[in-house]
Amino acid sequence: MAARAAVTVWRPTLPTKPSSAKHSSAKQKGNTRLEVRKTYKLFIGGAFPRSESGRSYVVNDSKGNFLANASWASRKDVRDAVVAARKAFGGWSGKTAYNRAQILYRIAEMLEGRRGQFAEELRASGVRNPDAEIDAAIDRWVWYAGWADKLASVLGSANPVAGPFFNISSPEPTGVVGVLAPTGAPLLGLVSVLAPAIVSGNTVVVVADSPLVAVTLAEVLATSDLPGGVVNILTGRFEELAPWLAGHLDVNGIDLAGASAELAIACEREAAGNLKRVIRPSETDWNDDPGTARMTAFLETKTVWHPIGV
Repeated sequence: MAARAAVTVWRPTLPTKPSSAKHSSAKQKGNTRLEVRKTYKLFIGGAFPRSESGRSYVVNDSKGNFLANASWASRKDVRDAVVAARKAFGGWSGKTAYNRAQILYRIAEMLEGRRGQFAEELRASGVRNPDAEIDAAIDRWVWYAGWADKLASVLGSANPVAGPFFNISSPEPTGVVGVLAPTGAPLLGLVSVLAPAIVSGNTVVVVADSPLVAVTLAEVLATSDLPGGVVNILTGRFEELAPWLAGHLDVNGIDLAGASAELAIACEREAAGNLKRVIRPSETDWNDDPGTARMTAFLETKTVWHPIGV
């Protein structure tokens, strides 16, 4: 996982001086162009704003070398992300399951096309076999896409009742879900908690502390037909942002996958304010079969009675 340095106020940063070989070659060609460095911003409502606080922090690679400055989200950014997620909920949950499946599959296609960038960032984060993690992440998007139009059949039912009624139960999304991204597998772990939440129609606010991979995934989402606000990604410290997210009264559930035991207890206490559904952190091998537990955790069952013959 990428290490963090002290907080800094964001300032434009010029690229490092080119090596002597490159520099002499550039001189020979008369090329004085400076490299344009990428800015790792937040992802809120389909846009890429900087933190409203103006803060950022340094991201280093596994060897301690500087990689980038990333936006450090604040409490206000959490509120903005929840507003965006709530606004997007009606449209996303109202789409057909088939349409949601198409969009998740499109995300897998776009991720496949950016393998090189993900491999570079995963390698810088200390992942030893980035290609294997990318393969697993792509396959997981496809796997969850396949579940989109099957949830109602598997989890819904026509119930026998004592009376002249049809009694039908069907699953519905909970609403806005907060997610603390896992720290052990920057890409596969993030996909494994994000995809099951949105496949059923929920919208999501993610807090990630591996900003390079998380923001690059946000760029994939932004170009994959996913409506703005369905997924919102904040980068920063769990300890600062998680309690505000857990205590927000317009958040209906929270997945504490990346939380420490102490932070999880604090978040559960905050989540009790509006009886949020909570997934507690546990030791997880993200390469294992994911099962359906994370999909069903943020579903509610609606049961309808209808008189026969009316």
